[in-house]
Amino acid sequence: MNDFIFYGNGNELVSNRRDDQEIPVLSWHLLQASMVYVNTLMIQDVLADQVWRTKMTARDMAALNPLPYSHINPYGVFDLDMTTRLPLNDILVAA
Repeated sequence: MNDFIFYGNGNELVSNRRDDQEIPVLSWHLLQASMVYVNTLMIQDVLADQVWRTKMTARDMAALNPLPYSHINPYGVFDLDMTTRLPLNDILVAA
């Protein structure tokens, strides 16, 4: 996933100055955390559906991973369903 997110300049930092490296690395970490967060919400929605939950074996549960990125296009085109929203308000209120 790191190569997928940090694809600019051949995955290399172009400067040896620490200050110039800080912003790309922090941005990279923010994108990683955001992807994991959204993917975790999506996994929770699937597991909340009893039909899917009963279909999943113990091996399926052990293989769950919040790092998949095949549904994300790094070049800026995202397929969005604008008629639905992620349940972020419910999660933020509960926290």
